[in-house]
Amino acid sequence: MDGFDFGDLVKLEHDLVKQAKIFEKGKHTKAFLRKESKKLKKLVLKNARSKVKERTGKLFEGIKAGKVYNYAPEKALAVRVYGGSPAYHIHLLEYGHRLVNKKGEEIGFVKGKYFFEDSANQFMDTYYDDIEKFIDEVLDKGL
Repeated sequence: MDGFDFGDLVKLEHDLVKQAKIFEKGKHTKAFLRKESKKLKKLVLKNARSKVKERTGKLFEGIKAGKVYNYAPEKALAVRVYGGSPAYHIHLLEYGHRLVNKKGEEIGFVKGKYFFEDSANQFMDTYYDDIEKFIDEVLDKGL
């Protein structure tokens, strides 16, 4: 017989789709995303500590790993690491800001430290490796 029999390949595809739907928004995926956000938060803190030497309020307490949530446009789960309470000035350190005297005159500019952006770029390879391991685990457990 000439040609290929795609029957087994189609069955595998259906099994993979079924397994993906089970894990797509399940507890395993959420746990994986929480674990990854904690890793990223740790990296952001490390970079922030190395780049921001002067005391700037409660900067390090303000860096947080958020909760896993449904990201509507992509219809996917997402989680973020962000800066917020009690360090509302994180954006000033991240992107830079003007120096203004009491008269309102600009006397200079402080360059941004970009510790969030640099951390995200550094984390990409680790994240892709972790995703591959997670997918392998899912396939090993599920099929």
